[in-house]
Amino acid sequence: MRLFDLHCDTIVPLCDRKEGFYCRDTQFSLADLDKFQCLCQTMAVFVPDTCPKGGGRAYADHYLDYLEELGVLQGNIAGLAESAADIEALTQKGKCALIRSIENGRALDGDLENVSHFAGRGVKIMTLVWNGENELGSGNCTDRGLTSFGRQVIRKMEEVHMIMDASHLNDPGFDDLCCAADGPFIATHSNLRSVCPHNRNLKDWQFQEIARRGGLVGVNLYRHFLGEDGSGGLDQVYRQVSHMLELGGEDVIACGSDFDGAEIAPVLNSPFKFGSAADYLLSHGIPRAAIDKMYFDNALAFLRRTEA
Repeated sequence: MRLFDLHCDTIVPLCDRKEGFYCRDTQFSLADLDKFQCLCQTMAVFVPDTCPKGGGRAYADHYLDYLEELGVLQGNIAGLAESAADIEALTQKGKCALIRSIENGRALDGDLENVSHFAGRGVKIMTLVWNGENELGSGNCTDRGLTSFGRQVIRKMEEVHMIMDASHLNDPGFDDLCCAADGPFIATHSNLRSVCPHNRNLKDWQFQEIARRGGLVGVNLYRHFLGEDGSGGLDQVYRQVSHMLELGGEDVIACGSDFDGAEIAPVLNSPFKFGSAADYLLSHGIPRAAIDKMYFDNALAFLRRTEA
């Protein structure tokens, strides 16, 4: 079993509770690590929209510090990765490779130099906005696009090889990102609006634009983003994956669970259960090659392509 997950929010509750990676009270846990051939987990520091102005950097640093502490204290089962080579080296040793990311550009405190600060700390991915507004732009609960500062951040992120995450952007913001970004970007935890009509999900053309640029889209397990009835079962994961493939997304589709940041159906609410869903997809006609790409290969290949 292999899984490369582009997004979870687990480091915040682990830090708040002073727990480690074996914690069974969180959706993401390494209690089942021995069942995986390869496991890579992106650990996002979620910065709330309500974070006081000027306090975003310190807030994010606090949780990044804890992630790094766990990487040392539990170095026998996990390690921090900053490259595709790091991921391969860690997973070959049977360890979980951990990637640092930030969810919400509020962490920058409106200071462009903080992009370099977080890049220097090994942060590989940053979600530009969350649901509301920040100095960069607006999330899916608002209707403003990117600000001039947001456009500067995009250019700076490309300069320091930090990956832009379009998840949570509203439609005007997505349009602005397409205009401002020269290279590829990703949507770490986003589904298709044509399958589940929620404005947090991507329109088909947005998915195809990410594909055209050579990016990634991670399937989000939040039950209300998978299907209209909110059941969030395996059948709804299949419908999302199937339509992504119909849109030409075999080299784009990835995993973006949103563990510990979303309500996820019991059949999917752990890395082992998400990994096991591959059997369901295979039994319902999704080709093995496409499943292998979705679960690991596409994300690893993207990192190789975009590394400095």
